[in-house]
Amino acid sequence: MIEQMKKNNTKQIDLANAIHVSKQIMSKMLNGTRLISIAELHKIADFFHITMDDLLKTPTESTEIDVMRAFMGKVGSEEAREALRTADKLADMIIFHANVRENAKVMSEKWEM
Repeated sequence: MIEQMKKNNTKQIDLANAIHVSKQIMSKMLNGTRLISIAELHKIADFFHITMDDLLKTPTESTEIDVMRAFMGKVGSEEAREALRTADKLADMIIFHANVRENAKVMSEKWEM
């Protein structure tokens, strides 16, 4: 989401207004302290004119760079670098599936009217 905001020169408040949430809620969504519902993801994808799949894709190149920076100078072999990449991908998958499970729980709770 942040990548799309940068790419489209979108401010946090603009995206918040587009999906009808407060700036504070949007801030929590962006820093990961609030889960994003499926409905909100759909609105965000529509706002950026992309699919939800594209919105949820993790940028592999920047992730790889972040992992490599964290261990810069500590990893000498290509095998060790590949092991770090694999561990990072696994961590991303675990986080993604935990978020999906949590969203499913929230969505399946009884709606109050």
